[in-house]
Amino acid sequence: MNTHALPRREFTHKADVIPRTPIQVKWERVRHRQAHWFAECVAEATGVFLYVFAGVGATVPYTLGNILGEPGLSSLFTIGWAYALGIVLAIVICSPTSGGNFNPAVTLSFVLFRGMSKRKAARYIVAQITGGYIACLVVYLQYKDLIMEAQAALEAKGLLESTLFTPQGPAGVFALYVAPGASLGQVFWSEFVCDFVLGLVIWSCLDPTNFSAPPAAAPWIIGMTYAMAIWGYVPVGLSANTARDLGGRFMALTIWGRAAAGRGGYAAIAALTNLPATFCAVLFYECWLSDSSRVITPVHVDFLTGHAAHAEHGEHVSTTTTEEKEGSASKEQLDTLERA
Repeated sequence: MNTHALPRREFTHKADVIPRTPIQVKWERVRHRQAHWFAECVAEATGVFLYVFAGVGATVPYTLGNILGEPGLSSLFTIGWAYALGIVLAIVICSPTSGGNFNPAVTLSFVLFRGMSKRKAARYIVAQITGGYIACLVVYLQYKDLIMEAQAALEAKGLLESTLFTPQGPAGVFALYVAPGASLGQVFWSEFVCDFVLGLVIWSCLDPTNFSAPPAAAPWIIGMTYAMAIWGYVPVGLSANTARDLGGRFMALTIWGRAAAGRGGYAAIAALTNLPATFCAVLFYECWLSDSSRVITPVHVDFLTGHAAHAEHGEHVSTTTTEEKEGSASKEQLDTLERA
């Protein structure tokens, strides 16, 4: 049973008020005892899927519209809002199950600063990249005809080879590329600063003493910070999430082959910069902005005690199932002895 310093109180669980079928009861017991780790991974993959699906889905008409001579189908402003809303959906829908990392940099920060196990972190990261890959593949299949039309238009102009694997090309919707001739040093610096700010905001939203960031507001604060970064710094080059970058790049490699890998230098910047940037942001917050003497806000107390009660209830379900099985086994043994 979990122990914590939070106040004890009575809770009403979902199972107490919403009837469940025997199949649901049995599945929940199995999930709590044997498949909880997999449910967490499914939640991480689904969360990344939601925000990549939203953001990439808004990027397709923007990029292809410009190629086909129909600008205005989307805009940078629309893309920023799409990613923001996708992040809100990811956190609201999936974080109750997995904690809502949705970013390898955040997961590794939990390993370094919050004691998450390395095995769990590895599972989360694989799930996150998988979610990004599936989201990009789904969007590609939804827009496949228009993508083929855009590629044909570029080929007719003799621009396909020079444009396909750039931010303005069809592959650039999914895999992230830097503009030809761009300074990789400048791109790295811009990426690092944006990722540092994003990491700072995420960690501040995780601080239970932050009265300005109650749990219900955190999805919007984080989502709008991503939108701000997109609105301001995408023209320079922005990845902001290893799962988004690698998921999209692997999907582009699946569709267009090895040429979709892009320039090696930028591929490394896009995939890896957010890791040290986020670590630096967390360290900065813990050293200069966090204070263990502060009071946990009342809404965070409710939030934390609710999650603790959920964990304890899940353990109780698992224990009850084990006891029932042991009792059933004992009864079977007794019946066998009586028959003998």
